[in-house]
Amino acid sequence: MESGKVALITGIGGQDGSYLTEFLIKKGYRVRGIIRRASWPNTQRIFHLMKEYEVEDDDNSRFWLRYADLTDASSLRTIIEKFKPDEIYNLGSQSHVGISFQNPISTLDINSIGPLRILDIIRDMKIPCKYYQASSSEMFGISPPPQNEKTPMLPQSPYGIAKLAAYHLTKMYRNSYGIFSSNGILFNHESPRRGINFVTRKITIGIAKMLTGDEARITLGNLDAKRDWGYSKEYVEAMWKILQHHEPEDFVIATGETHTIREFIEECFNLISMPLASNEKQGADEKYFDENWNVRVDIHPKYYRPSEVPALLGDASKAKRLLGWEPKTKFKELAKMMLAADLKDRFERAGILPIEPGVEKPDEFYLEKARELADKLKLKKSN
Repeated sequence: MESGKVALITGIGGQDGSYLTEFLIKKGYRVRGIIRRASWPNTQRIFHLMKEYEVEDDDNSRFWLRYADLTDASSLRTIIEKFKPDEIYNLGSQSHVGISFQNPISTLDINSIGPLRILDIIRDMKIPCKYYQASSSEMFGISPPPQNEKTPMLPQSPYGIAKLAAYHLTKMYRNSYGIFSSNGILFNHESPRRGINFVTRKITIGIAKMLTGDEARITLGNLDAKRDWGYSKEYVEAMWKILQHHEPEDFVIATGETHTIREFIEECFNLISMPLASNEKQGADEKYFDENWNVRVDIHPKYYRPSEVPALLGDASKAKRLLGWEPKTKFKELAKMMLAADLKDRFERAGILPIEPGVEKPDEFYLEKARELADKLKLKKSN
């Protein structure tokens, strides 16, 4: 147990922030988080932690939150002065690659200057804390796979460029000022807590809505992009291990497997025994049909990006060698887990299954119910 340590997490309301909070609390940390002011609070993923642990202004409380913003240096300094953290995990960002093309300036401000503000506060206040920067595989861009810590970085989006600037700033403050500042270069990592506008969740939620009659098809962009997908809950342990290493360094965190978005779609539909057939046209003309020729997946140009990263495949051998970290959950298990979670949610909302608080059922239970509904859907359409 790391009893007595204080960890400050930015982006605590995201999937990584929520899993990291749970992990650190089990380690004995007192976790402090910052959230941005919003008209609709983004605390769904950490509400259970707020309910169980949060005690305002109690230094011994396991968990509590304060409002601050990565674009507001004054608020960050106030928070850091108050909490005096032993470790800072900067997970806050504008995290969507596609949206960064639409909002490039704010993406740079949040994802590049935000980390700079924190690092300069640490430098100016001479705080003896460790700093973790959430870097991204998008920094590699069009560099051919596999990618490791020595691979040239050629980002293809405002998001990737912003993350690369923060990556170099983290290294600069380490080398110039002796700050214990490390980068975790995380490849794509998913979970049932992934944001609903990310492609994996669009697919799993879309299938669940299809089975409950709330949606007829899923509309996507480029299906041929290859990504290295891991499990967020396991990746947050790697974040912690990076800051426990005896010296600050940068680490790639990945599974070492790459799959296309097309493969993710096919895996999810196969899990509910509803295989799809393509019209074999590529690009915006492509459609996927079920056995009754109903369009289930449609491609639309609006989801294409001005420039695309074709393939990401991480080599995490350094993390395995120096940190003793390696992934356990791979592609098929991740797809199954995410689909089952969204099936459960939609089935309960639709009244197909009762809401049973505190009752945990295996993923296969929800997948089997989905297969029953898929069979009824097939029968209905065939008649």
